[in-house]
Amino acid sequence: MSETNRPLAISAPAPRTLDLIFTPEALQRLHERYRVVEADPENIAGLDSAILAETRYIIGQPPLSEETLERMPALRAILNVESNLINNMPYELVFQRGIHVVTTGQVFAEPVAEMGLAMALNLARGIVDADLAFREGRELWGGEGNQSANLLSGSEIGIIGFGDLGRALNRVLSGFRAKIRVYDPWLPASMLREAGVEPAPVDTVLAESDFVFVVAAVTSENEGFLGAEAFAKMRAGAAFILLSRAGVVDFDALIAAVESGHILAASDVFPEEPLPVDHPVRRLPGFLRSAHRAGALDVAFKRMGEMVLEDMDLMDRGLPPMRCKRAERETVARMRSRPVSVN
Repeated sequence: MSETNRPLAISAPAPRTLDLIFTPEALQRLHERYRVVEADPENIAGLDSAILAETRYIIGQPPLSEETLERMPALRAILNVESNLINNMPYELVFQRGIHVVTTGQVFAEPVAEMGLAMALNLARGIVDADLAFREGRELWGGEGNQSANLLSGSEIGIIGFGDLGRALNRVLSGFRAKIRVYDPWLPASMLREAGVEPAPVDTVLAESDFVFVVAAVTSENEGFLGAEAFAKMRAGAAFILLSRAGVVDFDALIAAVESGHILAASDVFPEEPLPVDHPVRRLPGFLRSAHRAGALDVAFKRMGEMVLEDMDLMDRGLPPMRCKRAERETVARMRSRPVSVN
């Protein structure tokens, strides 16, 4: 394909990089098929008008104004490779023009679900604490070391949120013969039943679960909705596992609930990232910590690049994107997740 015939794509994937999300072979295909213009995500408007006029795709999730979009008559799709849908562009105008907004966030669902399973098993069996005790010569042998241990098998499990991550979590839990209840106000009950789970109000999910997994996105309607009252409703000794975004939780109340001994907790996400070295959660017994690494596997990042190329190829042929997840006009502007700052 000649230089002039190749469609133009703006590359503004921060905090990702093209080298992170594309294998060398995929990156070569990208450059063979498209004219790629690297851009500062914060200054798309500063690009030459001729570039904006020819742009067919944006790889990234840069803030865009109405004025900038008006200068991009050929734009077909914004391919969000950060994973969060951010309220940083005039979505009504985007949808009116038929511009696709898609996200590659589902690549993280399976890796995060596996980490959630590992966290639940650890909280049930005290694996990390037992290992640390063994290293220090404080180990307890046999049944003496299992005084507070529980089984995940046959337990009652609650899942808050049932998007890509919630469904992946349900799959990895399928072999544990657990009763799984789900709260997701954006899904009809029939869809939950078809997935083999029991729809339930959030209070029931909290009160009747041995393990509660939180995998809900942060929206304008649920910021901080899991607080002291919610944790008080949980069973004594139950495990609370936070995998999506810290913004859905009152983190101080979560710390207090663990500190009191009422529940155990695990989290891969925190209100500040990186977390200050003097943050009290760092030294809190009964709290399992992971540095926002549950989904950050190279294999997941590279799947992003393949999905982007596949959908761009479909759109080049006049077909809709199929591999990435489309933003919905009714919900996209409600998203409140903070952009990730690290890979």
